[in-house]
Amino acid sequence: MSERYLPVRPNLTQLKHQAKDLLREMKRAQPDAKLAQAQFALARSYDVESWPRLVLACRMVDAICRDDVDEVRALVMKHPHLLHEMARGTKDCNWGPPMSYAANLGHGNVIAALRALGATDLTRAMDRAVLQGQIETARQLHAMGARLQRGCVMGPCETQNREGLAFLLELGAELCDQNGDRSMPLAMLLGTYCRNSRGKHECLELLASHNVALPDTPTMAVHRGRIDLLERHLRADPDLLRRPFSLREIYADSGERDANGNDLGIHGTPLDGTSLLHLCVDQDEPELLTWLCEHAADTNVKAVVDADGFGGHTPLFGCVVMAPGLGGSPELAGILLDHGADPNVRASLRKDGREYRDVTPIAWGQRFHDRDVVNVPAMQLIAERGGRE
Repeated sequence: MSERYLPVRPNLTQLKHQAKDLLREMKRAQPDAKLAQAQFALARSYDVESWPRLVLACRMVDAICRDDVDEVRALVMKHPHLLHEMARGTKDCNWGPPMSYAANLGHGNVIAALRALGATDLTRAMDRAVLQGQIETARQLHAMGARLQRGCVMGPCETQNREGLAFLLELGAELCDQNGDRSMPLAMLLGTYCRNSRGKHECLELLASHNVALPDTPTMAVHRGRIDLLERHLRADPDLLRRPFSLREIYADSGERDANGNDLGIHGTPLDGTSLLHLCVDQDEPELLTWLCEHAADTNVKAVVDADGFGGHTPLFGCVVMAPGLGGSPELAGILLDHGADPNVRASLRKDGREYRDVTPIAWGQRFHDRDVVNVPAMQLIAERGGRE
């Protein structure tokens, strides 16, 4: 049975339905299969040791999410091992044990109750609170004894969370990763899966105020959301809007790989050899995109075509296949279409080892293998403006 991912708030009713569906499948090959066997197999597919443990995980997480202190306390009193195990019952979980789980949600009363019962994951809980921007909760945990760890700033850089980063710097956190590499906070801010443009702008200004040198480049002007800097670069280089940029220029000072261990930045539609318009789309910068379009940028500017014939895509393609953290909106596609973007331009693209040859923006989205990053509202708008497969 294939591995499954347990959601942040697992639904026990849905899991019971899944177990019954699995039992029906099992009975085709094993007519005498029992529900308990299906429940066990389902739990193991979620990396939980047993069905009873999965049920406990659902009850604990549900109680935490409802901020039900009495239920959380009752569960721990009856099952003390829950206090230190992952709340979802898995061997590992980025949301952590119950106290850290509550910290993600800013549920201070649950945290206080769990601490009184003996929870010890204070520092992890504070890291999770900072990551999620739960600053009052982070202060509560720090007062309880949570301490800074080297590399803790990487969390709010990952989520482009200005409040969390400012809180850690206020406490004296070092701007580096866990290995002491001072380039990695900037690399994470630029290369993360998140797309919180305002938060990223504010985090970059925080880095600058703490003596982190930000390159004076057109791509960094986009990352910072600084029209004034972009305008200065445009005055100095009238051909700037037609110029292609490499990944190395887009993700400045990021080393050979980005902070997530990927090849220079997490993005949807390929970015290597693209223009500032492509970058504005990828980074969810509607204000800068509009400004560039109003300053005569060609909305049909094409990416560089590589030796294998891949590339040539316009910024509109990036509105259809997005970075994982962007969500779905037709806004960026609308800006490009309003300024003359061709809804039926064709290009050949390669992504994640797969090839998509001679596709329009709509075909790019319809055929793309990862449906979670396809922007359906943008595709609908492109179709309304005459786009076709």
